[in-house]
Amino acid sequence: MRASHIGDLPENIVPVFPAENKLWLQLAQKTVTVTRRQIPLTPAYAFTDYRAQGQTLKHVIVDLGRPPSGRLTPFNAYVALSRSSGRDTIRLLRDFDEQLFTTAPSEALEEEDQRLERLAQETKMRVEKTKQ
Repeated sequence: MRASHIGDLPENIVPVFPAENKLWLQLAQKTVTVTRRQIPLTPAYAFTDYRAQGQTLKHVIVDLGRPPSGRLTPFNAYVALSRSSGRDTIRLLRDFDEQLFTTAPSEALEEEDQRLERLAQETKMRVEKTKQ
């Protein structure tokens, strides 16, 4: 589920409106009306993708928007999105740059993956030779 833009509000503004409830109390001689106004807030907490690694959470709200301090990598996004136990328990807070998932990893990372793959193959061959 993606967030949608709300009217003329800037992208980083989410309106929160007070809720109002009225109660009528019947006293001995009269009825008293009590009006309660409050901002509907839900207690919550947040943490970074580094803190979230290895955890599975019941319900997750993920913000994949560009952070003020820099940028997200596909690895950050993967960690954040994989904390939920399934599609029904995860929500995206706002729209995100789709290139986050369509841009190939860096060349240096691909070279390192290939190097590690070669090392793994060499290790397997050495182990096989020692068994003979």
